[in-house]
Amino acid sequence: MQVKSTALLVIDVQQGLLDWHPHHADALLRDIKALQDRARKSGTEVIFVRHNEDDKEGLFLGCPAWEIGAAIAPADGERIFDKRYSSAFKDTGLDDYLKSRGIQTLVICGMQTEYCVDASVKSAFEHGYKVFIPKNGTTTYDASIAPADKLRAFYENDIWNGRFADVIPLDEALLKLG
Repeated sequence: MQVKSTALLVIDVQQGLLDWHPHHADALLRDIKALQDRARKSGTEVIFVRHNEDDKEGLFLGCPAWEIGAAIAPADGERIFDKRYSSAFKDTGLDDYLKSRGIQTLVICGMQTEYCVDASVKSAFEHGYKVFIPKNGTTTYDASIAPADKLRAFYENDIWNGRFADVIPLDEALLKLG
């Protein structure tokens, strides 16, 4: 079996966040499903990150809201890294795991664009990974400073692309997965 140096990293697409109806959630889930299907078919690892809050109102360990969204649920044996900070890399063991598997490239998608995805993309860059983000491969909610679609476009075009990652069309991201 050939070792793959690329992995799909799905960040915080949890039921509780989906229940709050983020911008274009159905399209995001459809695109993530396509990415998962391609990765699984080609033998590329699919890795999930799940946020854990300490409070008993939100995404606390074991509650239904904390679970990965059913539409993109992990397959048997797929790794899930639980985190308590915005970055998928802080105190999770993710970096050590990726290095132990020879993974050098990440295709990153998920939630929330301006929080956990942004922190994770920048951390991945700092750890030396080549990062690709499918265009519209993240989502968030409307904020007081801008609607969700403008926030996502700002991060894709003005923050990540050409600096911390390459933002590419979905069909190109599918090709990166095998």
